[in-house]
Amino acid sequence: MAKRPRKYNVLHDVMFNKKISTIMGENEDIPGLGQYDDFQTIDWQRDLARDRMRHRYIVKHKKDSVWDFIKAAHDAWSGWMCLFLVGLVAGTVASIVDIGTTWMTDLKYGICPGAFWLDREQCCWSSNQTAFGLDNCTQWLTWPRLVGVSDESAGGYIIAYISYVLWALSFASLAAILVRMFAPYASGGAIPEIKTILSGFIIRGFLGKWTLLVKSIGIMLSAAAGLSLGKEGPMVHITVCIGNILSYLFPKYGRNEAKKREILSAAAASGVSVAFGAPIGGVLFSLEEVSYYFPMKTLWRSFFCALIAAFVVRSIDPYGNEHSVLFYVEYSKPWIFFELLPFILLGAIGGLIGTVFIRANIWWSRYRKQSRIGQYPVTEVFVVTLINAVVSYPNPYTRMSSTRLIYLLFSQCGVANTDYLCDYNRNYTNVNGAIESAAAGTGVYTALALLFLALAFKIVMTIFTIGIKVPAGLYIPSLCMGAIVGRIVGIAMEQWAYHYPQFWAFRGECSTGDDCITPGLYAMVGAAAVLGGVTRMTVALVVIMFELTGGVRYIVPLMAAAMASKWVGDAFGKDGIYDAHIALNGYPFLDNKEEFDCTTIAADVMQPRGKAPLTVLTQDSMTLREVVSILENTKHNAFPVVVSRESHFLVGCVLRRDLLLAIGSVRRKQDDISDDSLVIFNGALQNNASASSPVKLRRILDLAPITVTDHTPMETVIDMFRKLGLRHVLVTHNGRLLGIMTKKDVMLHMSHHQRTIPSVFH
Repeated sequence: MAKRPRKYNVLHDVMFNKKISTIMGENEDIPGLGQYDDFQTIDWQRDLARDRMRHRYIVKHKKDSVWDFIKAAHDAWSGWMCLFLVGLVAGTVASIVDIGTTWMTDLKYGICPGAFWLDREQCCWSSNQTAFGLDNCTQWLTWPRLVGVSDESAGGYIIAYISYVLWALSFASLAAILVRMFAPYASGGAIPEIKTILSGFIIRGFLGKWTLLVKSIGIMLSAAAGLSLGKEGPMVHITVCIGNILSYLFPKYGRNEAKKREILSAAAASGVSVAFGAPIGGVLFSLEEVSYYFPMKTLWRSFFCALIAAFVVRSIDPYGNEHSVLFYVEYSKPWIFFELLPFILLGAIGGLIGTVFIRANIWWSRYRKQSRIGQYPVTEVFVVTLINAVVSYPNPYTRMSSTRLIYLLFSQCGVANTDYLCDYNRNYTNVNGAIESAAAGTGVYTALALLFLALAFKIVMTIFTIGIKVPAGLYIPSLCMGAIVGRIVGIAMEQWAYHYPQFWAFRGECSTGDDCITPGLYAMVGAAAVLGGVTRMTVALVVIMFELTGGVRYIVPLMAAAMASKWVGDAFGKDGIYDAHIALNGYPFLDNKEEFDCTTIAADVMQPRGKAPLTVLTQDSMTLREVVSILENTKHNAFPVVVSRESHFLVGCVLRRDLLLAIGSVRRKQDDISDDSLVIFNGALQNNASASSPVKLRRILDLAPITVTDHTPMETVIDMFRKLGLRHVLVTHNGRLLGIMTKKDVMLHMSHHQRTIPSVFH
């Protein structure tokens, strides 16, 4: 009795080692086996099972030798090492992109003659002037001054105007040409495609080295061109490209698509970290917005990757403000309870603006695809840039970069701030004292008029800009639009409190003479509201905003605005801009956060329905000629294997790609294979009447395919596809195969009920 378990263990070890050896060596025997073609969905369950078997094999043999122990240690630390490298490279690339963008943006206004490679701020650092001010810097020469014309003269204004337009056209056209010639996937913000890729879809070249290079250069050019776009969104694409490239240094991730997506999810978190200086927000962004499979291990690794990337950016300090955040706010005055009402109002306005923007942008993107405009992408970029540059230059709030405008709108008025926004009828008798409440001057009303024009211009131009063939993100334009709305509302509230200090809501807080309303806070809340209305983010949005500004004490206003924005936006349509573009492009994406109610069953959706024949393979009674004929005459990606055509009892399932690779490998290695050779998937060959050797393909057969019965509710089937990441399921009745259901069938069924049928399925 004591020996039976020992015999069983020995037999189990032999079978385990044989199976794992097959898995570990399948790529060497049949090159490409277990991989996927372009525009295919990965098999999450198979890839994760392969990784578990590989891991068990390594752990089991790590004590056999020193080399096996080293391999086990390398396997355990390879994920951390890969993400350390991703964070290191991502932080470096992001800093280079930010420095390059600043230099190119300043090049539209002038140049530093002594050192042309310096931007305006760096050039002025060498000035001996004690009172620092970019407007008074003599080291930096504007284009009119460079040719000997005064900036204040009419000729100087015309020269500056023409220089601004020509530089903008040059930058944008070069970005469009680079994208069109070398990396078509480098255009746009790419968040919809990244969401689809992380859900298990394969798009070859989208995360390649050429896309990385062109995206990095192109985003500097397009942002410097002054277009209504941001470089922060594309940074997620850049860092995911870095993660994809570096994952191939570690076969554990490079050869397993499911495991690779753990690296890509963490890389997406580092993208937000380096773009905004928000590492925690980046982790939440990856979790809430882009990732499909996000286990706890990936959460910690994402945090680590975002930390390393943020540390690198902080060390290089591309922002030059001694802070790791993009828009550091210095006001610390508490908000009063009554202000929750305007904060919620800003959230509602943000939801409305987001809804209008999404619908208009989707309409224009669809029209672009269906019209001749889409056939001339470089011309479209040229026209959009020309209109943008010509219209934006006269207005100082549209002429400056969106990042600088947001910082200005977030800022608090003080002695050093001479913008129209701070033209109040007040005297600064004490620089360190509290800012007194005062009536708005003529400059404030002029600024309000210019901001209204800037808001309309930003909304219209962003609608037509997002989608053109240059790298473009919508984070900064959304923040900019919201900040304008928020600053306008903030100034209105400030003047209300000044003129009516005895109003019950302001009594006490605003009756002391100090300025109790902070317009910059309203700009910050408005920016979060519009960005939430466009993207439908909530938790990640709030964390990104307070990390972005350093305003931790204003979490409650940000939360109130984010929730109001989402509620109002969802009332007109639950899809954010990313989901809307996924549906527009027809990507096979199943959102695992949505609910779907239906009364149908699996038999109503499976293929084939009715009396149509089902294409199957038998386990040991088909010749190679018959199998090849089925492959040539069908386009199915998977074939069920049954006992016989008469019984249809299910044996397993085999993938088209694996079948083609296996047949090609057998024909190369065995000379006695002919078209009459029997194809054996399972079991031993009983009677072989043919003189040719059989083709044994048991190793590529999936003996445990996911199956459901014909009466399984579709709600359950959809949950299985979402949560398990399935490509297909087999439908049976009393053990007999009835049909097959693919991800495409499920999405078509859901679209039919929701009246949003995607246009293209790959």
